[in-house]
Amino acid sequence: MERVDLQLFINGEWKPCESGETFEVINPADGEPMGTAARGGCVDVQCALEAADQAFVGWSRTTGDERAQGLKQAAEAIFARQDELAEILTREQGKPLADARKEIRGAAATFEYYGEEARRISGEIAPPKSATTRSLVVRQPVGVVAAIAPWNYPVSLMAWKVAPALAAGCTVVVKPPKNAPLAATLVAAIVGQSGLPDGTVNVVTGPSSVVGEELVTNPITRMVAFTGSTETGRHLMRAAADDLKKLILELGGHTPMVVFKDAELERAVADGVKRSFRNMGQICNAINRIYVEEGIADQYIRRFVELTGGLTMGDGLANPDVDLGPMIDQEGIERTQRHVDDALAKGAKLLCGGKRPDAPELRKGFFYEPTVLADVTPEMLVMHEESFGPVVGIATFQGVEEAIELANSTEYGLVTYGYTRDLATAFAFSEGVESGTVAINTVSPDSLYAPYPARKHSGIGVELSHYGLEEYLQVKHILMELG
Repeated sequence: MERVDLQLFINGEWKPCESGETFEVINPADGEPMGTAARGGCVDVQCALEAADQAFVGWSRTTGDERAQGLKQAAEAIFARQDELAEILTREQGKPLADARKEIRGAAATFEYYGEEARRISGEIAPPKSATTRSLVVRQPVGVVAAIAPWNYPVSLMAWKVAPALAAGCTVVVKPPKNAPLAATLVAAIVGQSGLPDGTVNVVTGPSSVVGEELVTNPITRMVAFTGSTETGRHLMRAAADDLKKLILELGGHTPMVVFKDAELERAVADGVKRSFRNMGQICNAINRIYVEEGIADQYIRRFVELTGGLTMGDGLANPDVDLGPMIDQEGIERTQRHVDDALAKGAKLLCGGKRPDAPELRKGFFYEPTVLADVTPEMLVMHEESFGPVVGIATFQGVEEAIELANSTEYGLVTYGYTRDLATAFAFSEGVESGTVAINTVSPDSLYAPYPARKHSGIGVELSHYGLEEYLQVKHILMELG
């Protein structure tokens, strides 16, 4: 297969970084290099920000129809190259090809959706304070946005930031993740070349300690949209404080799934396995801990282990039908193993997994067996610290009140899943849980048409829906004296 070697994308052009340096991108399925990206530095970031700042003057004054046309053209251009982009995404990130295609199509749909939302930005006429005054309330774009995407869903989570920013009239500098920068860079460049003015979308790849830091601290940047760890989110808040930049931070999670005794058992099992191990558990809303109501726990656990044991692993490009690809790197494997070892040392029972696979064809890549632990307790790392790997702990509970207490027992509040066929239980549980999203009888918690917020240490701000668009707008009051 051909290597993918990319430069920076600034002001509508592909350019080498100032230093001329590059870094290798590794295929996690076999540990081999599959391409390179430019190692950008502070000067490159400044160049990109200046291009975005200049482009903002014109783009911020366009009509909603004009922005809608540009975003819809971008969506069509992404759709047209979805097979190429999905293959690159699988090679650099590891997820099976079917999942990569879904991510690319989802990113295109995000640009299409926000193309429609661009037409719906409105203001209001507020009640006058006197007979001779009029108060107009308008919404205007924030300015230049730094969009910092993670490696687990680099294309879709980049689109969640860039599409609403452009729809609002902002311009953007994208920082793709270092571990998987290529597909996100190409998609952002496709957007920038699909009829938008030069400088509207720019991309700088490179280390977070240099590129990310300059993006967040440079005064040209007026807003930072970031998905990543809670620890990094705290650092970004401190770094952005001097200029009082606006922030959207979608951070860590420790997602619980709660299965009540009246749940449809087979559905709850299948969905639990899917969301615990999809993308090797490397999802902010992956299930980290499962609580099953006493009375059905033994049956639930037995079926859960059976389905987990049937999952297949492999190179998601060579074998597109596998359920699971590799983890992103060795660090992820070591973190997962540390959580498993800690749980076992504290009395947990290993039901399956718990190690690297024995198959020779999987030894070169960053593979780890999907792992199920029982007899887990709150002090175990797996029950309160995000593993971001293919491991889940299963415990039991009695009644709705204990279920709510257990679901709320960590510092995170991104997503919670609940399974019940009782409407009263569903409402009591949903209203009592401290999560930005509560999903009942489903593990597909996000929708373009509804907000994706966070609570507690899982972040601030909102992505998706018209609420996500409003984050990139600022309110202005125009008071007119007529008399």
